Amino acid sequence: MMSVKDLTIQFRTDEGIITTVNEISFDIAPGEVLGLVGESGSGKSVSAKALMRLNAGNAIYGPKSSIVLNLDDGPVDVLALRREKDMQVVRGGAVSMIFQEPMASFAPAISIGDQMVEQLLVHTNMSKKEAREHSIDMLARVGISEPSKRIDQYAFEFSGGMRQRAMIAMALSTSPKLLIADEPTTALDVTIQAQVIDLMKELVDEYGMGILFITHDLGVIAQTADRVAVMYLGNVIETGEVRDVIRHPSHPYTKGLLNAIPHLHDLDRPLTPVPGDIPSPLERPTGCVFHTRCAYAIPGKCDREIPSPNTMSPGHTSACFVAKEIHNNEAEAVA
Repeated sequence: MMSVKDLTIQFRTDEGIITTVNEISFDIAPGEVLGLVGESGSGKSVSAKALMRLNAGNAIYGPKSSIVLNLDDGPVDVLALRREKDMQVVRGGAVSMIFQEPMASFAPAISIGDQMVEQLLVHTNMSKKEAREHSIDMLARVGISEPSKRIDQYAFEFSGGMRQRAMIAMALSTSPKLLIADEPTTALDVTIQAQVIDLMKELVDEYGMGILFITHDLGVIAQTADRVAVMYLGNVIETGEVRDVIRHPSHPYTKGLLNAIPHLHDLDRPLTPVPGDIPSPLERPTGCVFHTRCAYAIPGKCDREIPSPNTMSPGHTSACFVAKEIHNNEAEAVA
């Protein structure tokens, strides 16, 4: 459904050219949920906004960058779109997005209902009455009480969790082919979080919709995603089936993220954070971008050479020299 190849995104700033995404590639199939995980500053949201051409005007896309949306009536070259009208297909039509900050995503002087109805009038053949009824139904489906009353209220009259749910309802109401969910459950309590996750699963089954699910929570990814791509400082460093990556992580960064998760069977066990801080995009390390925080970095290699993705198992790749050596040693031992 969506194919991203060698996507590089840079921004012109007063400090110079900043690279935020570096030659990443991934595919999303119909009915598939792809999880995109990593710390803040890894480039997850910038990558997602590129799929809808929503990055700021100072964004520069690399010459090899390719984003193709495959629809029933043919492929759409997203980066070739120029006119605002042409971009409607990736901005609320075939592609919808749940943004990380709901308060900044609703117009404060327009009711929630008017905003939901307007997008349905633009992207569907519904009448105004049908659009309102459908919007009320979607608000109810995401767990908002008294939806027929709430639909005429404004964003500031909603709590943070309710705004998040209303935004999810708005994104889902056009039944998009691809849903981009940027931290969609962050502001929700666990009960509503579970309800929203179940709703997304229902819609995947009902409409064959693909989802790009962005989060820093590997626990949520384990519940929702089919495949996962781990990002660090603009690079995809490990990809694979969710169960394979979580049970057999090969990249030190992925292992660090998993070790930082609390263990319910051992509540006294101290959390083990990934050491150090993610570098500034202005000061990207040479070689492997993770070597400055990696306990296994090989001097003279990891700090100088860029690792290529290596196959750990069918469909599971890891861009790490150490993981490659371990994998080769295990293969030799089996042989």
